[in-house]
Amino acid sequence: MLDARQHQGKFGEDYVRVLASAAGLIVVEGDLDVDGVDLGFRATGRYGRTLSPTVEAQIKTWSRPSVSSGHLNFRGLNERQFNKLAGPDFTVPRFLFVICVPADNQAYAAMSTDGVLLRHLGYFVSLRSEEPIKDPDRNRKRPVRVPTANVLTAASLRRLTETQSDW
Repeated sequence: MLDARQHQGKFGEDYVRVLASAAGLIVVEGDLDVDGVDLGFRATGRYGRTLSPTVEAQIKTWSRPSVSSGHLNFRGLNERQFNKLAGPDFTVPRFLFVICVPADNQAYAAMSTDGVLLRHLGYFVSLRSEEPIKDPDRNRKRPVRVPTANVLTAASLRRLTETQSDW
């Protein structure tokens, strides 16, 4: 049996995998998460001048979200994790995906005659325009404001991948 933290994290990754599947994307998983990336997403075919565009994401889950002024005030990244997403120098665009989940893991999914409901919502943000932290410390947190308008859906994940947008 998974502990509560493992269970929540696995649900968050599986939530995003479901969206990728619904979007018709290929999920790419690295051998090890040593570079701040949990999953990659690839579209097949040509999009403009790009063949098989790909984006990568760090996926975090949050059971007690703090929202104000149209933003999640996410405090779940330490400075080293932040630096693995911040700045413009990545060959493959990187995003932070924050999946808000119920505090009670029994409420993660619900069945009905219409299908399966996954709770709650995911959001995305690019940290491309953020300055990496000099001398990052894994013991210090780096808050990130995630716009609540950036809801992660099958369509938005596909659009991020196809355009490799930096949002």
